[in-house]
Amino acid sequence: MASLTVPPAPPNPRQDAIDLHKAFKGFGCDSTAVSNILAHRDTMQRGYIQHEFKTMYSEELSHRISSELSGNHKKAMLLWILDPPGRDATVLRDALSVDAPDLRAATDIICSRTPSQLQIMKQTYYAKFGTYLEHDISHQTSGDHQKILLAYLGIPRYEGPEVDPTIVTHDAKDLYKAGEKKFGTDEKTFIRIFTERSWAHLAAVASAYHHMYDRSLVKVVKSETSGNFEVALVAILRCAENPAKYFAKVLRKSMKGLGTDDKTLIRVVVTRTEIDMQYIKAEYYKKYKKPLADAIHSETSGGYRTFLLSLVGSH
Repeated sequence: MASLTVPPAPPNPRQDAIDLHKAFKGFGCDSTAVSNILAHRDTMQRGYIQHEFKTMYSEELSHRISSELSGNHKKAMLLWILDPPGRDATVLRDALSVDAPDLRAATDIICSRTPSQLQIMKQTYYAKFGTYLEHDISHQTSGDHQKILLAYLGIPRYEGPEVDPTIVTHDAKDLYKAGEKKFGTDEKTFIRIFTERSWAHLAAVASAYHHMYDRSLVKVVKSETSGNFEVALVAILRCAENPAKYFAKVLRKSMKGLGTDDKTLIRVVVTRTEIDMQYIKAEYYKKYKKPLADAIHSETSGGYRTFLLSLVGSH
C-alpha cells in the first residue's frame, strides 16, 4: 500500500506547472510550495506536469529544480519526479559510477525488484545511458557477488503465489548440503536456488529449512557467506518473505548511530512511497516502537524534512 496522498479531484497539470513557475520566480524559491505540489502527485501526474512545464517555459522542470533547490532536498526531489524505472536506472548508474561506486545500493535495488521491474529497468538503463546495465555491473563487481547480480538480472522468474512442495523440500536439502553440512560453502547452489526461484517459493524454502533443521535460513546465509554476496542473498531472501520488513530495516540502519545515511534514506522513501510505504511504516513501528515519521523528523530538517514527511505521511 502506497503512502502517497493526492487531491480528491485530479489537479490540472497546466495549473500545477504555472504554480511551480510562480514558486521558482523572484528572489529565493518557495520550496514549501514546490513540495506541496509535487509530493502529492502520482507518477502519471508528475509526467504531465513536466511536459506542460517544458511546453510553456521551454525548460526542463528538472533543470529548474536543480538550480532552485539545494542539498538533500534537491537530490530527493530530482529522484521523485522520475518514473519508477527511470529512478531505479538513475540510482544504479550513480551506484555503479567509476569514481565512487556504492555496491550496497546497487545490490539493494536489483535484489528487491520483481523480474518484470528488472526487465523494464534494464531497457530504461540502456535507453538513458547508452550502455548495458550488465556491462557496468561486470566492470564494478567481482566473484560471487557479480555472479549473483548478473544471474538475478538475467533469469526470468515466476511471479505468482503457487509453489511445488516437493521442489521446496528438495531445495531446502540442497541448501543444507551446500552450507551447514559442508566444510566450506558451495556458493553455486546458493546462487542457483536464489536466482532461479520465485519469491513465494523462496519464502516456502526458508520456512521448510527452519522446520527441517531448526535454524533460520537468513542466519545460515550470514554465517556461510560474507561481503556484498551476503548482502545480495539476504536482500533476496528477506524480500521474498516480507519486503516491507526488509525496507523498515534498511531505513532504521540509515538513521541509526552517528549521522544519517541520507542517500539510503532518500532512495528508500522515494522508491517505496508509491508501492508499499504504509506496510513499511507498520513494520517499522512494530519492530522499533517508534513511528517512522518521528524518526525521519529527528534526523532531517528544513525543506528536506517537509518533503520526506509529505511522502511518508504521518499516519
